[in-house]
Amino acid sequence: MPDFRAHFDFDIRFANGGGLSGTGFRLDLPSADVSEDEVGRLLVQHLGLALVDEVELRGLRIVEEPHRGSRGIETAAPPVGSRVVDLSHPIRAGLVTYPGLPAPTITPHLTREDSRSRYAPGTEFAMDVVTMIGNTGTYLDSPFHRYADGPDLAGLDLATLVGLRAEVFHLEDAWTPERRGIRPETLADRDVRGAAVLLHTGWDRLFGRPAYGAGAPFLTGEGAQWLIDAGAVLVGIDSVNIDDTESGGERPAHSLLLGAGVHVVEHLTNLGELPPRGARFTAAPPAFEGFGTFPVRAFAEIPA
Repeated sequence: MPDFRAHFDFDIRFANGGGLSGTGFRLDLPSADVSEDEVGRLLVQHLGLALVDEVELRGLRIVEEPHRGSRGIETAAPPVGSRVVDLSHPIRAGLVTYPGLPAPTITPHLTREDSRSRYAPGTEFAMDVVTMIGNTGTYLDSPFHRYADGPDLAGLDLATLVGLRAEVFHLEDAWTPERRGIRPETLADRDVRGAAVLLHTGWDRLFGRPAYGAGAPFLTGEGAQWLIDAGAVLVGIDSVNIDDTESGGERPAHSLLLGAGVHVVEHLTNLGELPPRGARFTAAPPAFEGFGTFPVRAFAEIPA
């Protein structure tokens, strides 16, 4: 079933005085068949306003558009067969994940042909050696990645990596090339305590291409601190880095999040297939001692 959203300007007057106005507002709708009064009530509910006396909408348009997580709107059940969504990029020999870092190489240790002399007739195996940097494909950063005394991959609590409630922020139209940073105000309408916060920017469409490495959206330091204070346990993004790689080497989001024990997952994909709420997120790396970053098979489970 398609999703619908309302586009409008508004004026709100309060019963105890004062008012609030907005332009170019967009709001999720339960269906296309809603009245102007119902849109007004949904607006009040979404904004969490009290003592509203009157709501006036101007230029109301109802369009078919994916939901972005407005409060008061139940997420529609997903179609049959989409219960598990893969959020990881496939890894292959020669893949460039992050510009300037080496691509993985895959070499045979034991070929199928050579194995035939070692096993019973009709039995054969292939064993390969992978050489790669931990920052390959879709990967998770542990605190050890940033801090020498932080927990490494083997020291992470699986409860903070598996089956997390996912709060997905669909932000494709919430940033511009001139204003790439995701700020606290963009995230402040959700309860993210105990959740995996997944930032869907749409940048994954460029993954594996030279354009992926420049001009990418990122999480600001202020946004990272807000998520820490709000109780998030993991933050993921479908961009080249959770920080601004064009800032001269500063990494405030990494420093703040990993310093607070909040895991970071970078280079996610397919976040557009997830509802704003209701999914469960998993991204567990191998229990690798003395290592801070490693690829994960990230995925989301959506209740049928």
